[in-house]
Formats: sequence, structure tokens, C-alpha cells
Amino acid sequence: MNKKSKIRSLLFGGVFTLLFFGLIYQVYWLQIVKSAEYLELAQDVWEKNQEIPAQKGFIYDRNGEVLAQDAEAYTVAVNPKLINEHGTLYEVIEALAPLLDMNTIEGKKRLEDTMTKTKEDGSYYGQREIRREGWKIDASTMEEIKLVLEEKEIEGVFFLPEEKRTYPANDLASHVLGYVRKDGAASSGIEYYYEELLSGIPGYRSFQSDSKYYEIPDSKVSYTPPENGSSLKLTIDENIQLYVQQAIETAYEQYKPKSITAVAVDPHTMEILGMANLPNYNPNEYWDFESEDQFTNHAVSSQYEPGSTFKIVTLAAAVEEGIFNPNDTYQSGSILVSGSRLTDHNGVGWGLITYLEGLKRSSNVAFVKLGYEQLGKEKLDQYIADFGFGQKTGIELPNEVSGKTNLRWDTEVATATYGQGITVTTIQQIAAISAIANGGKLMKPQIVKEIIDTDTGQVIEKFSPELVSQVVSEETAKEVGLYLEQVISDQSIGTGRLAYMEGYQAAGKTGTANVVVDGEYAKGVWINSFIGYAPVEDPKIALIVVADRPDLGGNYKLGSSVVAPVFKEIMLNSLRYLDVAIQSDEGIGQPEIKVETPSVIDYTVLSAENEFAKNGLSYEVLGSGTHVIKQFPAPGTEVALGQSGYLFTESPDKIPVPDLRNKSLRDVMQFCSLLEMECQVSGQAYVVNQEVKYEGNERVVVLELQTLEQQAQDKLEQDDENEEGSASETPLQEQSPDGN
Repeated sequence: MNKKSKIRSLLFGGVFTLLFFGLIYQVYWLQIVKSAEYLELAQDVWEKNQEIPAQKGFIYDRNGEVLAQDAEAYTVAVNPKLINEHGTLYEVIEALAPLLDMNTIEGKKRLEDTMTKTKEDGSYYGQREIRREGWKIDASTMEEIKLVLEEKEIEGVFFLPEEKRTYPANDLASHVLGYVRKDGAASSGIEYYYEELLSGIPGYRSFQSDSKYYEIPDSKVSYTPPENGSSLKLTIDENIQLYVQQAIETAYEQYKPKSITAVAVDPHTMEILGMANLPNYNPNEYWDFESEDQFTNHAVSSQYEPGSTFKIVTLAAAVEEGIFNPNDTYQSGSILVSGSRLTDHNGVGWGLITYLEGLKRSSNVAFVKLGYEQLGKEKLDQYIADFGFGQKTGIELPNEVSGKTNLRWDTEVATATYGQGITVTTIQQIAAISAIANGGKLMKPQIVKEIIDTDTGQVIEKFSPELVSQVVSEETAKEVGLYLEQVISDQSIGTGRLAYMEGYQAAGKTGTANVVVDGEYAKGVWINSFIGYAPVEDPKIALIVVADRPDLGGNYKLGSSVVAPVFKEIMLNSLRYLDVAIQSDEGIGQPEIKVETPSVIDYTVLSAENEFAKNGLSYEVLGSGTHVIKQFPAPGTEVALGQSGYLFTESPDKIPVPDLRNKSLRDVMQFCSLLEMECQVSGQAYVVNQEVKYEGNERVVVLELQTLEQQAQDKLEQDDENEEGSASETPLQEQSPDGN
């Protein structure tokens, strides 16, 4: 072997030796040094974690009616590859667009973009979701789309099962409930406040898969089950909530205020029975709105000058301190405070009158004399704070504000006595009047009664009424109530006379305040309110109605005609619904004999009828089935002996509307709820006419109700309007914006 051959052999040998050692080093690097890191990366490829969503808790009203729940939904998805291969792009667009509310040029363009967009290599996607309009549609819409696709023999469209939050009663109590967006995030209301509790904890399933996400046979699988969210039972009563919303809707349509709010409570516990605002929204279609104001719960999130409804605080303080003598007299009209002249709402007063007459007429001067001159700043400040003003109530709803009650100057103290120069919230006001109705005990507002285990139905936590403080004595509260009763019952001068109810004694107070715009009182616009409770001797309902800037045609005296009838309608319907006995001239009627309704679910009709009859109850069979599938009242409900119940033998949507004439409003509203149909009511007391209409597939029953005293009441209200019209020529005094 010559020298060149040796050199070549050594060179090749050296290169291969280096390559060998390099290979050994690389194996060592991969197997030893980087093994843990690469194993982790590999596991990320073949091991998959699949989240298992937890079931969100239900929200019920106080009687167990579902207000919010999760329901099956579907997301529309398409196969662009298949659709473009078959050349059915435009057929698919024309089929989907009308049913997904995308039947516009923009909507169709978005559908086309979804089905024609390609990957980086130019190929079509195998699956793309139609988000927004095609995202989480309900089952009925899905079935409608499937039918159209089958008729047109279109392929490449399918449906991904999902869940979404639904609200069976649509806009009922929407500001209380809030809503959950399609992405699962809660917005406002109970849904937001209790989001963590309602949502639960998702579970997970881990498994090994190939590159196409198919599970490898016999792979190791681990499973962590989800923990479903807890459910909530609210204090809201679906029936009273309905009464509240129907009543404020009538006033909203007639007087067109910027907003109108009403809150009904049990004054002994401060449980919220009904809370509503207009403008409103449907949480099932939260994206369909005209103004952000539709989502504002003005009951807790808006502050305003209360006007004369705040005189209740001054009155209670004066009675408690022993300085209110209803028969003492004073000169009404105007009063001078630190160089500023404050006047009564009519500018001239009523001459020398008693303090009780001053209360009935809502005299500002009377309350300046009581609160500013006799109580003084320190005591007035203390009573305002004791009644809960200037601080949040702590209600379990988001975005509560506290209002402002900072009194510095003498004129601020004087005007505060009749509700000017301070701001309050609706929930603070109703808590304060409830303290008067509740023997002087101020209670914390309550919106949740129970937390319930969704899986077992067992109560996890029960909330009891919470006493804040004893703000005035029981004797003072009772005395104040009797004075406020005369504000309504005195049909000659009482500013609350439009809220008078035949058969029930109510205590109440009107309020009118100018609206502050850009730091000044705006002329010709007011916030009108009415607050009170009934019956006076044993209060069952406390109620407030607040209308922000209704159209009064420039006449502030018409303010009570906006809110007092709303107060009256809600109060009458609620008291009848609660079976509160009517008070006659001879006193409260004899107590009724009570019995419990038996359970007859799954009974034959004949057996159910016999069971009801044995318990002294009448009945009405609804439907043509042979067995009872639902009953009303629910088993175990305490009812009056002889009361009529309903036995359902078919689902509500299959039962025709019976003759409802001569039935009371309470009965027909319960009936409409049971048959799951909308009822549009005009009037009160008893049904005299009914008409069934159809809006799409929905039944709407239009009911006209009348009372025996309707004509006399109409005449009384007309006389009131004539009196107010003749007085409207008196100019409004800017120092005294409260007209009632």
C-alpha cells in the first residue's frame, strides 16, 4: 500500500470515527440529558385532556317555578370541503340565511366567507362553525333547519350539541336574574353575583390518542367528574312579579317616562317579592336591545332626589321625639331659612292649617318646621342614617349605590326634611317604609331564600330575615301608619287619594322632585313616586313605584296620576293573590277554614276527583286524558275549604282556553301561568270579556275586567283631574320642586 492509500484510509477512518462518536453523543443527549423534556412533549401529543362541563344550577322563584336553567342547544357547523366539491354553496346559504337571522347582504357574505375560506395549502376545511347567529341555537330552530336541508337534499351541514342558559319566562324579573352570554360568562343580576356558586367545577377526562385525535385502544384513561353548580331559590314570587311588570308597562306606554321602577316586598322580612324596571330586555336574546339603559336595575343602581316620600323619615323622627302634634297649627305658604325662602308646592300655601292637614296636602313648610326648626340638624342626620340612607343596604345584587345625604348648610338641612338636596335609591326607600310597617324594625333586603344541591334537591343553606336595627318604637311606627293612611283615605285633600282601595286600608305617600341636569334643576320634568303598604293594621305588602320624567304636559300635579294607579293595581292584585281578607265597615271578615290539598298525581281522573271531594275541595279537569299529570295547587298547599283546584290530564299547550268569565284576576293569572300562555289584562276585579289571539304559535288571551264601583271610581278620578287642571296655572317654585 503506497503512502497516498494509507493517508486516504486514515482520513476516511477518522471521519467515520467522528461520526460514530457524534451519533453516540446524540443518542446520549436524547436518551439521557433531554429525555424528560422530550417525553413531556410527546405526552402532549398523544395525551389529550377533555373538559367535561359542570351543569349550571337552576334559579327558582319562592314557589319552585324555574326562572333560569341550562337547556340543550346546538351550534351549526358546515363542511366546506364537501359543500364546494358538490357545488352547493349558494343552496346552503339560501337555506341557512333566513333561519339563522342572516338573510341580509352582510349576513350572506359572512356565510359565504365561512364556507370558502381555505387553509394555507389551498385546501378547504373539513369543519367550520357558524358563530354568532348559528351559535347555540335552540332545538326547535335546529329541527326547522334539518327539515329544510332534507327537503332540498343538502349535505355538509351538521349540528354540534351544546348547552345554553335559558329563561322560561323571558323578560320576567330580567333585572333580578341578569343573563349568561353564549360564551358562558355571566352578566349582571343574580347570575353575576352568584356566578361561582351557580357554575360549579368542570371535570376532566384524560386519554391517549393518535395524531388525528382518535383514542388509542387500551390507552390509559383518567376521569375527574364535574361538580355541578348549586341552585338558588329566590324570594321573588312569579305571580307578584307578573303583577308588577304588567302594571308598570301600562303606565310606561301611557306616560312614556325615561324609566319606571317598582319593588314589592314582605315588610316583616324585607323579602323581595317583585322587582321590575322598564325599559326591559329579554335575557334569552340579550343582544337585541336599543339602549344600554335597558340593562340597568334602577332599583339598586340609580340614585335620585326622593321628594315628599322622604317626609316619612321626618314624620317618624318627629313622632318618636314627641314633637308632632297633629292638631297644632302653623302658617303654610313659605318659610325663611338663612336668607332663602322655601315654599309649599303651590307657592302660596293654605293659610293657617294643622300639621295633619299639612301632611295630607304634602306641605313642605310643615316639615321644615318639624325637621329643621324642632328636630335640628344633629337629630335629623341621625334618623336619616338610622333608616339606612347614605349607605348600601347589602342586597345580593351587583352595582348597588349608596346615595348621598351629606348635609352641611342650614338650607340643605331644611330642604332635606322634604326630600330635596339628598339622593336615595329605590331599595333604600322601600326598606325605610317597611320599617314603619314592621313596628319600627329596619330589615336587610333579601333576594335569596335558599341554596339547594342541584343533584339531590336538598337545602344546603337557608337564609333567615336579618334585623338591622330598631329605628323607632313600635308605638311610633303604628302612629305614623295611621297618619299615612289618611293621606290616601281623605278623598278631599289627600295627595294619595288615587291609590284608595275599596276593602283595604293602605298607608302611603306621594313624591315629586325636580330632576337635576348639569347641576341645576330642570324645568318641566320631574321624578314621581308613590310608596306605601297595606293593610295598615297587619301589613302584607310594601310597595314603591318610581317614574323618571314621565310626560305630564308641564303640570307637576299630574304626577300622582302616573304612579298612584300603578301602586293600587299591584297592591290589589297582590293582596287578593295572598288571600288577604277584605276589611268591611264591621271589620275584618271571619277567618276561613284551611285544608291541605292532597297529592293526586298519576291518579285516574275519577280517583283524583274523589280525593279532592273527600278533602272538601272542588276541582276542574283540564284535558281529555285518563290520568292526572299535574295539579294546582301543589300537594300540601294550605287553601280555603271549598276552593277550586285544577287537574291536568294533558300538557298545557294541548288544552283549549276555557270560559274565564266571572273569574277574579288572581284566578285567571294563575290559570294563564298554568296553561303557559300570555294574558293581556285591562281593568281589575272580574273578567267580563275574553278573546283568544295567536301570535305565531303562541296563544295570547286578551281579558277585560271590571269592578262594580268602576263608574264611581272613574268619576272620582275625573274630578281629581279637573281640580288639578284648574290648579296648574299656579307657577312651580324652584325652591320647592316637590309637588306632592
